[in-house]
Order: sequence, then structure tokens, then C-alpha cells
Amino acid sequence: MKSRRYYALALFGYFGILLLLPVWYGWLAPPSVLPPRLALVILGLPLFAPLRGLLHARPYTMAWSLFLSVLYFTHGVMEAWSDSAARWLGLTEVALSLCWLVGGILFIRASKTRPSPSQERSP
Repeated sequence: MKSRRYYALALFGYFGILLLLPVWYGWLAPPSVLPPRLALVILGLPLFAPLRGLLHARPYTMAWSLFLSVLYFTHGVMEAWSDSAARWLGLTEVALSLCWLVGGILFIRASKTRPSPSQERSP
């Protein structure tokens, strides 16, 4: 079923970002301006809001969580543009957020129920 593949792609992007942020800010390239824990709280905490709905494959939760994916896309572009040392981390975040966004959109489209032929006709 196609919707399962799209759902898996969206979850791959979501959990990829969820794993990338602690590795990025905790180990590979800690921020110099903020304490690493504060950066992780600011960037990681919003990811836990849609977790339950995404794990239960709820299209409504998937839909509003895609707004978060756009924020992480923007963050990845800004980091890739401004920090040449961590450019590959920013581009990885961009790729994962695009997986989340595209997979989520296609999952929502595939999970819509089609009306039966009797409901399509208007009286």
C-alpha cells in the first residue's frame, strides 16, 4: 500500500531530525553562543508535540506537524548558509525535513477516503 511507504518516509524524516539535533549540538558541532543544552531544548522540544499522533498515523496530526518540518527546513538552510564547518549538518537537516514534508503530504493525500459511487451523485 502506497500510504504506508509515504508514512514511513515521513517518519524517517521526523525521527532523523529528532536524532540529528542531539548529535549535532551535543557532540559534532556544539554552538558557541548558547549553551548546548539550551539549544537542544529550543530546537528539540517542539518535536515532541506531534509524537503520539504521528506514531498512531493520524492524518490531522501529520498535517499540522508539517508546519514544524518547514521550520526545521528553514533552520537547516540558515545553518548551511552561515556556518561552513557545519554545512553538511545543515544540508542533512534540509534533506530530512524534505523527507518529512513530502512523505507527509503524500501520506495525507493517499489516506483520504474516496466517496462511494452513490455519494458522488447529487440528487
